[in-house]
Amino acid sequence: MDAVDVARCFALGGAPRLSDGPVARGKQGVVWRLGTADGNWAVKVPFYQSGEDEARLATAFQEAAYTAGVPTPQVRRTTQGCVFATMQGTQVRVYEWVDLKAPDPNLDPELVGAIVAAIHQVPVTKLGRLDPWHHEPVGADRWDQLVEQLTEAGAPFAGRLAELRDELVALESWIEPPQMLRTCHRDLWADNVLPTADGGVCGIDWENSGPADPSQELGYVLFEFARADLGRARALSNAYREAGG
Repeated sequence: MDAVDVARCFALGGAPRLSDGPVARGKQGVVWRLGTADGNWAVKVPFYQSGEDEARLATAFQEAAYTAGVPTPQVRRTTQGCVFATMQGTQVRVYEWVDLKAPDPNLDPELVGAIVAAIHQVPVTKLGRLDPWHHEPVGADRWDQLVEQLTEAGAPFAGRLAELRDELVALESWIEPPQMLRTCHRDLWADNVLPTADGGVCGIDWENSGPADPSQELGYVLFEFARADLGRARALSNAYREAGG
């Protein structure tokens, strides 16, 4: 990946300087830092290539969120208006640089509640397709298959999963289909709701955005950032409501 090519393709400014290697790694890809005369940029190299059509709705949602004031990196498109560019066989996309800190499930619950509420109020006209993956149970048969496959492969956690199999199947009986659909982030775990160096919070990795029930999204956010701490859960949910969620 050539710094000059990336800077030219995305109109990032002159005198580009690329980091010696990736500065961050997530579930969706690795991130390099590119500095130019105009500032710093996050160059993301996805693990799996996507087409413009696949990324269109999720990217538009992030752009709408940024415009609405949600703290999230601004998307930088190519000079042709595309999300992606391919450099010497490597697909990349670019965002403005934000100084982020490590994931912290003990992040201020009021900050978390406020950003989730802001995301749930982003105006979006096109909903997109509801993916069954996000709301259908795995099922007893599939859990059995997974236990068998992992046992045969010698996975060190296969025995533990086998012990939890019945409980997991029972928990799935609580799953309900979404009732009030709107576009949600759908991946608001601690590694995507990050503290910033200036004391704020920032939402990243919007690639999985799509239709979901905001109340169900709030549920897993409460689990992630409050667990059994009723005080944190109360602070988060109160902040969510006060921010309009």
